[in-house]
Amino acid sequence: MAGESSFDVVSDFDDQEMRNALDQVRREVQQRYDFKGVTFELTQAKTELVLLTDDEFRAKAIRDLIESKAVRRSLSLKIFDWGKIEPAGGDKVREHITLRRGLDEDLARKLSKLVRDEFPKVKPQIQGDALRVFGKNKDDLQRVIARLRELDEPVALQFTNYR
Repeated sequence: MAGESSFDVVSDFDDQEMRNALDQVRREVQQRYDFKGVTFELTQAKTELVLLTDDEFRAKAIRDLIESKAVRRSLSLKIFDWGKIEPAGGDKVREHITLRRGLDEDLARKLSKLVRDEFPKVKPQIQGDALRVFGKNKDDLQRVIARLRELDEPVALQFTNYR
C-alpha cells in the first residue's frame, strides 16, 4: 500500500455549527413580533431535535428558520429528517427532527458497488459508517469524487482524509 492514495466518503456535520444555528433560531424567535407570547422550546440531543410550540403554523415557520440558519452556516439540509407534527397536550404541538449522521449499510453498499463498476482501478472498502476508496492514481480518485458528487442521495456526502 506504499504507493496508494485514499479518501473517505462520510456523512457528517459540525456539531458546533449546528449549535450556533439553533442559538440563532432561538434569538430570532425571541425578537420576532409574530412570536410574542408564544410557547417555544427547541432542545437538542445527540441524534435529534425536539420542537415544542403552540400550533402547526408556528412549527412550520420555525422549520423555515432552522433551515435558513443551517444553510447560512454551511450545513446541508439533507441532515434533517423532519418528523410528523403531533399534538403534545394543552394546545401544543411537538415535532421530532432526526439528525442524519453516517452512511447506513445499504447506502455504503450501493456506493461501493457504483465505484467498483464504474472505476475498475480503485478499491472501495466499507469501514463502519464510512467508505474508504483506495487507488494508485490520484486522478482516478478525483474522478470518483466528481462522480459521487453528481449523485442525488438522501444524505450529504463529504470527502475526507484525502492522501
